[in-house]
Amino acid sequence: MPLPWTLHGDGKHVAPGDVVPPAERLTWPRTIGLGAQHVVAMFGATFLVPLLTGFPPATTVLFSGVGTILFLLITRNRVPSYLGSSFAFIAPITGAMAAKGIDDPMGAALFGIVAVGLLLALVGAIVIWTGTRWIDWLMPPVVAGAIVALIGLNLAPVAKSNFEAAPLTGFVTLAAILLVTVLFRGLIGRISILIGVVVGYVAAVLQGQVDFTAFAAADWVGLPEFHLPANPFADAAIWGLLPAFLPIVLVLIAENVGHVRGVAQMTDASVNAWTGRALLADGLATTVAGFFGGSGTTTYGENIGVMAATRVYSTAAYWVAGIVAVLLGLSPKFGALINTIPAGVLGGATVALYGLIGIIGVKIWVDNKVDFSRPVNQFTAATALIIGIADFTMSFGDVVFNGIALGTIAAIVIFHVMNWIGKARGTA
Repeated sequence: MPLPWTLHGDGKHVAPGDVVPPAERLTWPRTIGLGAQHVVAMFGATFLVPLLTGFPPATTVLFSGVGTILFLLITRNRVPSYLGSSFAFIAPITGAMAAKGIDDPMGAALFGIVAVGLLLALVGAIVIWTGTRWIDWLMPPVVAGAIVALIGLNLAPVAKSNFEAAPLTGFVTLAAILLVTVLFRGLIGRISILIGVVVGYVAAVLQGQVDFTAFAAADWVGLPEFHLPANPFADAAIWGLLPAFLPIVLVLIAENVGHVRGVAQMTDASVNAWTGRALLADGLATTVAGFFGGSGTTTYGENIGVMAATRVYSTAAYWVAGIVAVLLGLSPKFGALINTIPAGVLGGATVALYGLIGIIGVKIWVDNKVDFSRPVNQFTAATALIIGIADFTMSFGDVVFNGIALGTIAAIVIFHVMNWIGKARGTA
């Protein structure tokens, strides 16, 4: 059976102003090279999530590759995307791993990831049937921006804790990220986080902060560590963690919808018709990852940057990236190496990364020209951000709502209730 991509031109050149759409490809050597670029682009952020949450890195990378392949199959090679680890899961996973009275904290966190994945898949199925207009109504830009921003800013204490573990290493890492971003163009500038982590890692090695014992003992080839979700019917306390996980669905919806629209704008408007399948695919990829011990997935903006720079949107390159990620995940030696990265390096990287998540929320406001002279918009954003940053919590028996959950609920409820009252009273 022939492969689904047609050759773009001579397969060697992309004319000025032209793009290589998802259904086309360049020659295979060039396509493999582009796939390798996508692996490098996703890697800096993807491996940080398991390190920050205590999940096995090789397992997470393996299922990011599996998830990417699953995404391409479900979207029928129409939507180019790499599914990497979502930072939105860090706070609830960290909370679940530290929860008291739970026999299997990691299993409890995985149950939360599976629940999010199934809910996102359900949303995708609904979108395939109804379209995305109800999403635009539920989460207008002021609400979506507030939710994304509060997730990043809620994680600030985690970045501070890691940074203070080794301030000099953290500073070197952060400085390297900032300098590489402005000193270099193209791919090097886009992978500044990965390069910064490498520089910080070298600094940590020189200071004797890295232990290579586990790395030396690990095998080169083998299966990663698998872990099944905990059974909430055997441990009822697990149900109480769900309110911290479920709001992540809204972030994943916003990221996936934004990704598809971005690709459609740069290639072909018909790509928007695959939004429902993209949501369904990410939901199923997250479910599969959570069921075996990997972190939840999302479409990656880093890879959008690579496509924008190269003007190559071929899904063939993403098949290469997914396969490479699977192969990396099947090397325990690779996972052990990632686990040697010390807290100071993570601190320097997350000071930048978590802040960037917050700024992405602000960018949603700017790009959509949110009118902050309107009191409704002011109070929606202001209240949600304070609740998220301060990490307000509320408990109802075993059910705990953290700052992200409460801030998300606040953003949606405040916006719609204030709008409804304002229209009813004629004060809007």
